[in-house]
Amino acid sequence: MCMILGEVDGAAAVLERCWRDGYCVPNPDVYPHLWLWDSCFHSISWAALGDPRAAIELASCLDAQLPSGFVPHMRYAAPSEGSGPLTDRSSFTQPPIYAHAARVLTERGLSPVPGTLERIERALDYLWNHRMTADGLLFIVHPWESGSDDSPRFDDWIGRSAWSRLAFTIFDHQLVEATKFDEEGAAVWSREFVVAPAAINAFAAHAARELATLTGSQEWHRRADELAAAIDGLLWDGEQRHWVDQPIVGGGPSAALPTLDGLIPALVTPDPERARLALAQAEDAAGYGAPFGLRFVPAGHPRYQPEQYWRGPAWPQLNYMLYQAALRWEATTLADTIADASRRAALVSGFAEYWNPETGAGLGAIPQGWAALAAAYPAVPAQPEPPAAD
Repeated sequence: MCMILGEVDGAAAVLERCWRDGYCVPNPDVYPHLWLWDSCFHSISWAALGDPRAAIELASCLDAQLPSGFVPHMRYAAPSEGSGPLTDRSSFTQPPIYAHAARVLTERGLSPVPGTLERIERALDYLWNHRMTADGLLFIVHPWESGSDDSPRFDDWIGRSAWSRLAFTIFDHQLVEATKFDEEGAAVWSREFVVAPAAINAFAAHAARELATLTGSQEWHRRADELAAAIDGLLWDGEQRHWVDQPIVGGGPSAALPTLDGLIPALVTPDPERARLALAQAEDAAGYGAPFGLRFVPAGHPRYQPEQYWRGPAWPQLNYMLYQAALRWEATTLADTIADASRRAALVSGFAEYWNPETGAGLGAIPQGWAALAAAYPAVPAQPEPPAAD
């Protein structure tokens, strides 16, 4: 089925503008490099448009993979520094959306580049072997690895509750200095920041399940189930009806603040009641539900600021992943609401990096490649023309 022309044309134009040699930069001016999970969402968007560049972009985002299997969160367009000891790529990683992207490609009739699934398996295997705690949760060693860079859940690490770009940027670079890197240059630990986030663990369990579906591997089914059980067993907060993060080095109570990524484990939980309770918050107009997508911080919370970076705006990639969670649990009304709001917001915001969830006003880089996810939602059936008056 064809989508509304504005969405198709807009998504295609954004991706074309951002396309380089084998991948899209998120935004040519603000983000001139390859970013890992951005490229995964670009791949999903290309696939929705039926464009074979979907497979090329997915392969490209794995091109910087180290021999160990570690996948950096950036591959630089030119020599750079500031993200670890490597000069051509980052030493940190990002959410493993690549397995889901591979499944979307196959469902759309597009074959991944040969070897892509093997690289994805090595990438996930690295996380299980090098980023797993003794109690069975995956951990990250820098906020960049979460994808939700300056989430309120990290406020206790920086020691402030009010967001400031300068303060958080300085802190991010201090954390690079506090990071331990292995002989390949990959980040492995930090003396100041280590946390097991609910969302990262959910994304990883979901990736393991997607890989199992693609390959038929019972081992990855088992790993997915075990990680989902650990998330429920260790991170579920029954009082708040969402999942929280677990500080390991540093941190404090802010790790349990209500943020949208605390609902992401609905993607993988085996407990239908927990999924129902979490997803109900996404439907609540007094919580996360807003006219132009899901708020990152619920309405009415003291830290909710609809136009402040990671303090409340709607993000297209998180809307999309919560849409996937809603589909899993056949929460049709919620899925349709997210799809409709995301399509409208992409157009109203000019395909922005993120936007005000109350008004749709574009924020951050405009346009941003992952806003092309608007093309990944099902088509809106054409409305019949009203009958002509007699």
